[in-house]
Amino acid sequence: MFARGCGTTNIRRAGIDMVNKMINSAGPAERSVNLFMFSLVAILVGVVTGFGAILFRALIALVHNLLFLGQVSAVYDTNVYTPASPWGALVILVPVIGGLGVVALVRTFAPEARGHGVPEVMDAIFYNEGRIRPVVAVVKSLASALAIGSGSAVGREGPIIQIGASLGSSIGQLMRLEAWQRITLVAAGAGAGIAATFNTPIGGVIFAVELMMPEVSTRTFLPVALATGTATFIGRLFFGSRPAFNVPAVGMLPVHLADVYLLIAYAALGAVAGVGAAGFIRGLHLAEEKFDRIANPYLRHAIGMSIVGAMMYAFLRLSGHYQIDGVGYSTIEAVMMGGLATAPFLALLFVGKLAATSLSLGSGSSGGIFSPSLYMGATLGGAFGALLQLAFPAAGVSVPAFAMVGMAAMVGGATGAAMTAVTMIFEMTLNYSIVMPMIIAVAVGIGCRRVFSAENIYSIKLLARRHFIPKALHANMFLVRRAADVMDSGVLVLPDAMGFDDFLKLPDHGGRLRHVVVTHGDGIAGVLRVNTALRHGLEGAFTGLTLGEVASRNFTIAREDDIMFNAIGRMWRRKATMAVVVSAGGRIPRKGNVVGVITKEHIADSVAESIKPYAASDVLL
Repeated sequence: MFARGCGTTNIRRAGIDMVNKMINSAGPAERSVNLFMFSLVAILVGVVTGFGAILFRALIALVHNLLFLGQVSAVYDTNVYTPASPWGALVILVPVIGGLGVVALVRTFAPEARGHGVPEVMDAIFYNEGRIRPVVAVVKSLASALAIGSGSAVGREGPIIQIGASLGSSIGQLMRLEAWQRITLVAAGAGAGIAATFNTPIGGVIFAVELMMPEVSTRTFLPVALATGTATFIGRLFFGSRPAFNVPAVGMLPVHLADVYLLIAYAALGAVAGVGAAGFIRGLHLAEEKFDRIANPYLRHAIGMSIVGAMMYAFLRLSGHYQIDGVGYSTIEAVMMGGLATAPFLALLFVGKLAATSLSLGSGSSGGIFSPSLYMGATLGGAFGALLQLAFPAAGVSVPAFAMVGMAAMVGGATGAAMTAVTMIFEMTLNYSIVMPMIIAVAVGIGCRRVFSAENIYSIKLLARRHFIPKALHANMFLVRRAADVMDSGVLVLPDAMGFDDFLKLPDHGGRLRHVVVTHGDGIAGVLRVNTALRHGLEGAFTGLTLGEVASRNFTIAREDDIMFNAIGRMWRRKATMAVVVSAGGRIPRKGNVVGVITKEHIADSVAESIKPYAASDVLL
């Protein structure tokens, strides 16, 4: 009898699905705190995450010194090469021993702690309303410290992101905050973690905005900034305020027209880094697929880490250092300080790190991909710069400058986070002169990577689960449109005593879907949606029902000047299928004030119209 209505385009159907989720989803009773209190909670997240980063780095140091050197010490400078282990060739077994401990921890307590962490945080934000189990922070800390400390070729930023996000989520769940505030605390913890780890407060905020936050506004940005700033301050108290890497002064980029070849060279490096990033994404994904065929997780990881251990020992014999183990900051700093400037060896380091990271994470390790991306970018950029220096000795090519730009291009290409890559490499080196080349290289790098891999290194993992993550942030213009601009003004206002059969016989329906506001006296009693085309199949039938008997009481009231954000929120809270729009006159809505109605389909149409400029093409970018 009643028509549901259906969309005529994919955009409209997608809008209806989104609105259905917004309106019909129900959750436990939660509360929202004001911005001042929320900011205090965010500072608490920053404090806890900052100390978490300190503890995490201490755990890495303890494990590393014990397994590699046989010493109990929490002092470990990752920017300095680890001396040769007294175990000799048996050092090959160190990553295997650590890996077996990682598998035991992850399988027993928190399977989601496996891998590089960021996809799991994004999954929690977009698919679980920011809920992360508290145990994840503990397990991720122990498992990743064991992995990195024992030589797994992974980074420490992914774990601390997941740790910070888990702490933020736990605090949000403990306080029973509403979903949007819990999600904001997850993003705040993630940004705080990466800022405390790399001493990059701006980069931490940009990372959260670019990859973690579904909404960017004062109410979400301020808590993230406070958490990130607080965590950075705590990190600096313990680690000092120096940047992550010591780099030589490379001088300002020439601005003469004759020197445009340098910008072209940096753009070419961006293209090479984009191809390298695609290779990293595909290589890691392939390694995960191949290793997953081995049923026993202990055997799976032992095989992967034994290969990594053999590679470490081979590099020790070749160059005097393990080179590809752990976070790899010592090699990065050596490249940027000019200690490594031979193109073939730098290219070998790039390939070695790509293989070692893919083997580590693919077989089941726990750690991040940001540091390996920095390593691969530095070695690839250094090799590119060394080749140019050899081919054009008078061109003034700086190998450290190309290494820094390569780092940004590789990180941007792999993660798809362009602003994060540029901002963080600048903060990690404090060298402003290479910002413009970095911007060019990162843009070209992301573009070239997308030619070979549409997904970035985070989204490709979620895509395998059929969990899709937004690749762009759009202003939700439909949310700030007035109710009067969205409503259907062709509404009928009829008394509840009118017979339903008499209504169907009215001559002006035209066989279309009609929206009816049913009144009782001067008040609004219910709403009705009727497909009047049904009258052609009901000739001679008699239901005996009145409009009041068939009307739905599942509606809410909206004013003409209400913005759609508030109208949708009211519909969701009251589980209403329709909002009756009334004029501004009078506090109590009367039948004479009714000017239209808003249904889910009207909201979906508004959504489709707002994204029309960006959805005009079906080409996937």
